[in-house]
Amino acid sequence: MEIIKLRDEYIKLGQALKAAGLAESGVDAKFAIEEGLVKVNGQVEYQRGKKLHDGDEVTYNGETIKITL
Repeated sequence: MEIIKLRDEYIKLGQALKAAGLAESGVDAKFAIEEGLVKVNGQVEYQRGKKLHDGDEVTYNGETIKITL
């Protein structure tokens, strides 16, 4: 499990995928999200700009990202 510490009150989903190394670029993150391959807290998410807050979990390609303060 990858842990991302927030610098602000939230991080956007596309940025989180890049920060965790699960997407090489914003374009890769965009396509993965649009194709329904990314889940936030167990629900498929289609918005690249979805704001993630402390406690949120993102699952993509068998990997999990946990958002913490």
